[in-house]
Amino acid sequence: MTPSTTVHSPLRLYGRSGELAILEALLGQLRAGDGGALVLSSPPGLGRTALLDRTAADYRAGREGPVLYAAASPAEERLPYSGLHALLCSAPGPLPVPPDRVLRSGISPGGLLTLLRAMGAEQPLLVCVDDAHAWDPDSRAALGFVARRLGAGSRVAVVIGAADEPCFAGLPALRLGPLDADATAALLDRFTEGAGDVDPVVRSELVREAAGNPRLLAGLVGRLTPDQLAGRTALPYPLPGGESVLDAHAAQLDGLSPDTRTLLLLAAAAEEHEPEGAGTDAALLLRAGAGAGLSAAHLDRVLFAPAGSAGALQRSGSRVHFSHPLLRRAVLHRAPPGRRRAVHELLSSLLAGPGAPSLPALVQLSCAVPGPDAALAGQLEAAAAAPHPHAERSAALARAAALSTDDAVRAARFTAAADQARLAGDAGRARALMARVGAHLAGGAAPYVRGMLALRDGPAADAREALLTAASLLAPHDARRTLDALFGAAEAAWDMGDAIAYLDAMTRVPVPASDRTMAQYRAGMCAVLAGRTERGHALLRCCLDTAERSDSPGELLRAGVCALVLGEVDEACRTGARALAAVRTRGPDALLPQALEQLAYAELRAGQHARARAHALEGLHAARRTGQPNGATHLHAVLALAASVEGPAEACAAHADAALAGAGPHGLTQAAMLATWAVARADLAAGRPGAAAARLGPLVRPGPRAGHFATRLLAVPCYVEAVVLSGRADEGAGDLAAAVAEFALWADRTTDPQVPAQLARCRALLAPPDEVAAHYEAALAHHDRAGGDFERARTQLLHGQSLRRRRRTREARGPLRDALVAFERCSARAWADRAGGELRAAGEAVDVPDQGAAGPLAGLTPQQQRIARCVAEGATNREVALRLSVSPRTVDHHLRNVFAALGVRSRTELARLLDR
Repeated sequence: MTPSTTVHSPLRLYGRSGELAILEALLGQLRAGDGGALVLSSPPGLGRTALLDRTAADYRAGREGPVLYAAASPAEERLPYSGLHALLCSAPGPLPVPPDRVLRSGISPGGLLTLLRAMGAEQPLLVCVDDAHAWDPDSRAALGFVARRLGAGSRVAVVIGAADEPCFAGLPALRLGPLDADATAALLDRFTEGAGDVDPVVRSELVREAAGNPRLLAGLVGRLTPDQLAGRTALPYPLPGGESVLDAHAAQLDGLSPDTRTLLLLAAAAEEHEPEGAGTDAALLLRAGAGAGLSAAHLDRVLFAPAGSAGALQRSGSRVHFSHPLLRRAVLHRAPPGRRRAVHELLSSLLAGPGAPSLPALVQLSCAVPGPDAALAGQLEAAAAAPHPHAERSAALARAAALSTDDAVRAARFTAAADQARLAGDAGRARALMARVGAHLAGGAAPYVRGMLALRDGPAADAREALLTAASLLAPHDARRTLDALFGAAEAAWDMGDAIAYLDAMTRVPVPASDRTMAQYRAGMCAVLAGRTERGHALLRCCLDTAERSDSPGELLRAGVCALVLGEVDEACRTGARALAAVRTRGPDALLPQALEQLAYAELRAGQHARARAHALEGLHAARRTGQPNGATHLHAVLALAASVEGPAEACAAHADAALAGAGPHGLTQAAMLATWAVARADLAAGRPGAAAARLGPLVRPGPRAGHFATRLLAVPCYVEAVVLSGRADEGAGDLAAAVAEFALWADRTTDPQVPAQLARCRALLAPPDEVAAHYEAALAHHDRAGGDFERARTQLLHGQSLRRRRRTREARGPLRDALVAFERCSARAWADRAGGELRAAGEAVDVPDQGAAGPLAGLTPQQQRIARCVAEGATNREVALRLSVSPRTVDHHLRNVFAALGVRSRTELARLLDR
């Protein structure tokens, strides 16, 4: 440990809540007078000792009985009964059998059981043994015998910490797994407390290298200086500090035969040319074992029998994996350098093809060389240019960089490796590789990779500037990356909601004369944003036609954008599905969240909310797996919109909160706009039009707080509905008229089939009474041509509500009934509740469960229940009247009856009653 870095022991356990609950249940059982046993097993370093210490400390704190606690001493493993002697010496008082007598003459398992039961008869006894696998055989056997015979009434509980040990077979066991990434990060914060801020790239690399092992993490952190932790000084590679943990893992294999250890070394070395976590090919291992002189019978026994390698290797189909990733690293760590090089050379010879050396063969050869090798590095770089999976190309380029002798060449190869890791969906690995790039790289490759990473996990403005800089540096010598950088800058500007910045980036895109589709896409998008809509739409439609013959993921994703801009939502769904299939088939993995987001958004526009939710959830998992928080933010917004239709309201709020939390720091205006719209739509469903109007007003009106330029008009119908239903149409007449006029202009340009119906619905909400029916009829006619249950049901709900407001209750029942059925058909539960409430208020019984009718409201009429809930939420009589389409006098009349029926005297008492 360096003098400037101090590692603090954690004051609490991280990521072990489940294990602690199980141990607490055992202590609770002991306090109740019953005994039991539990074996805590795990590879070294995962926290067995910490859990045992915590269990003993918790029991001692209650002062409910004595604790016997012993840790094994490997030096005494061959001394009979030394383990039991240490355990009995920890007793807080005198024992019927002196510990020294146990060491001299031993004690039978039955005698130990009698002794512990006698101690438990006085007070409940807890026995904790750490590293029991290192006890002498006699002590292990006696402890296992006792643990199997504790149960009801024994008043003795035994907790044993051990590696997998046959002596304790059959006992209840809890196998500890590695900490998850969140718990590892929290533990890292504890270890580095007082050392200053830890650089995010360093944090990611430490979490990755620790593999969820707390002791390994402590060792790694303890060997780094504050400057290295803060990212001011480059990290050493490989990271030091894990030697003791790796030695402890390797020690578990010392008892295996030399041939088995040789095969384990071959398996560990063979994974070097494979993607992380992929294991290795069983056929290659069989060939390598034969080449190393191992017998066929031994290979069959180790590779095909689960116990042949003491559980170190696990076979799944044609692949062989180590049972724990640290075990593989431990095998390589323990092997002498000369033997390790010989194994890599053997594997390289087996992987070499008839022509030029294959990429796997070169990777194995690179592991065998003792130092830098410029010629081999060049071969690796050339082989990595061939079509291989991005993860394999990244690993090969990183090895080529490590073998390079020239600083600039090394930096260029590390940058190329980082770019391939990014495409493989491993953003953390990409950032770690970029941290090894020095200041010697000329050109724009480094800002390009950093900008593309920031596009998925950083402020959009930073990504845009980095990519514009990269494009200017790359333009003279790398046309493809220049194109990608400018498209990335345009995408960042789109996410920011900056139409001018989007146009600026798109107009810089250099399109080859031979690429007509790209030229049409660029010109079409620029024309649409510049207001030349007819020309832009014609060009984008040509792009859509061309995409019918394409299987390129990039081209299909751009075609999906074209379809959405045109408003051809059905075509957007078809193209999005093709783009998703292309990404899944051809990659890169980094595009998967984007493809799923675009398809889900298209399905939302098409009214396919359930499909949108399914694809958005898959995209959210993919975004988290590939390290793309910005993509996760957009997908949370899509999920919030889906939940604003399907419910529940809590899901909508949770996804919207997540989207807004990510959108704010990174300037993702589009995600923020969609999330806010979703919450407003949920407010409308719940009968809170005033809240919905307050949320949507700034988004649809011009000004600095306006919503995203490409999506703000989609929210206009909700805004008009919210303002009218809240009774504020007269106050905001000018804003409403301007919003509807702008929406009408857009309706003339888009081919979205729902927009004409929504426009007619807006006009119906604002029309004089004698024109309302005509506008609703026009809206329903448009819905009949467009399809889509949800939007049609919303129109029917508003139509029925309008009729009921004008005392035409009999006529209102038809559209309200149709709305209720349609909402139920598309699983819009909150909207169905609203329609059911309107239908009940129109005098028709509705078989829809009323969520608030249980408890104190059960004796009220449906209308009284609705009024009581609204008042309990804090609404005034006038707001309740507007929400329920009745007069304030009607609300006042019902409210007096509610107070009398419930025995309350004020709104506050009513709210308290409903809260209870």
